[in-house]
Amino acid sequence: MSALIPRDRFDDLFSDFFRRAALPRVFADEPASEIRIDVTENDKDYQVRASVPGVKKEDVRVTVDRNFVTISAEVKKEKEEKSNGRSLLKETYFGSASRGFSLAHEIDEKAVAAKLEDGVLKLTLPKRESSGARTVTVS
Repeated sequence: MSALIPRDRFDDLFSDFFRRAALPRVFADEPASEIRIDVTENDKDYQVRASVPGVKKEDVRVTVDRNFVTISAEVKKEKEEKSNGRSLLKETYFGSASRGFSLAHEIDEKAVAAKLEDGVLKLTLPKRESSGARTVTVS
């Protein structure tokens, strides 16, 4: 039996609607709860690009556990409008965002490289060298 649970796209759309409605109006264009990723693979490693706009590198955490990768970030956004030197409106948002995903191969945790540049986190996740398949003689 598969460990995957089939999901209906309508259910995703429905829950996404209410999640976005709960966000502060000023930041609705950039939901803090979403980290969007692109994953590519070659023979030696996986390359991940994760969008984390406005987040400082000290506020990003990457965890690798065998083949499961978690990216989390503390989001701090402030917007202030002034008129004639007086502050008329100041909207501040603090929250966290997290994204986890599984890969087909285990990752060599010691060789992982991460770099944050212009709001994009770039990860290099080397595949762990497997010992390969082996035939066992039955006695």
